[in-house]
Amino acid sequence: MIRSPLMTVMVDAVMKAAKSLRRDFGEVENLQVSRKGPGDFVSLADHRAEAILRESLGKARPEYGFVLEEGGIVEGRDGQHRWHVDPLDGTTNFLHGIPHYCVSVGLERDGMIVAGVIYDPIKDELFIAERGKGAFVNNRRLRVAGRTDPLDAVVATGIPTIGKKNHPGFLKELAAVMVKCAGVRRMGSAALDLAYVAAGRYDAYWEHGVQSWDMAAGIILVREAGGYVTDAAGKDAMFASGSIACGNEAMHRAFMDVLKSARATA
Repeated sequence: MIRSPLMTVMVDAVMKAAKSLRRDFGEVENLQVSRKGPGDFVSLADHRAEAILRESLGKARPEYGFVLEEGGIVEGRDGQHRWHVDPLDGTTNFLHGIPHYCVSVGLERDGMIVAGVIYDPIKDELFIAERGKGAFVNNRRLRVAGRTDPLDAVVATGIPTIGKKNHPGFLKELAAVMVKCAGVRRMGSAALDLAYVAAGRYDAYWEHGVQSWDMAAGIILVREAGGYVTDAAGKDAMFASGSIACGNEAMHRAFMDVLKSARATA
């Protein structure tokens, strides 16, 4: 398992935030909740966890910038490094008492994601990856699944919520994927979907309307686990496009073809 100074900083910060989330999850009915937009919620738990992450990461690396889900962009002094921070990925799950959510932190260096940490407090699973050093969950090395036939595949996605664009286009993609694979899952946490691809639990994953803080840590996890990650058009522009698709080489190629065909009929 990776024991670099950078990973120590990231894991320590994430674990502190997770401790706050665990406490709030037990008192979820008492949390202050507001609506950022249709189907998009933020709670006091999000703000508490983000404050902890910003303080901890900022203290350890004061020259780095931030891209924060709730706090926006904070420019760093060095101009090279940015933390992409999601203090609570799966907020809707969290607020409904559904035990599937996580803390996610990715580090960008000169435009490239070089490290990521995703922690699931409920299952006590710590997913970590650093460029060139592999991906791990707790102390076990991660590898993407080896399945190559889409008919054997379990695929994850994120369904656009109320207020999001292009529901008809997504439904065409979903219909095309459903008839090509063994099953489709929609669990409500993009970061954990990516972690599960890295762990070989899902064979592929795609989604539109994803933010950098949702996917930064997961991108490096999948890549370090031997997987392929692009945007939905097959390009290396996930942050710019807000879309993502990943899997092992064969699955990624197969489902990119399916999605392309579905978009052609949209």
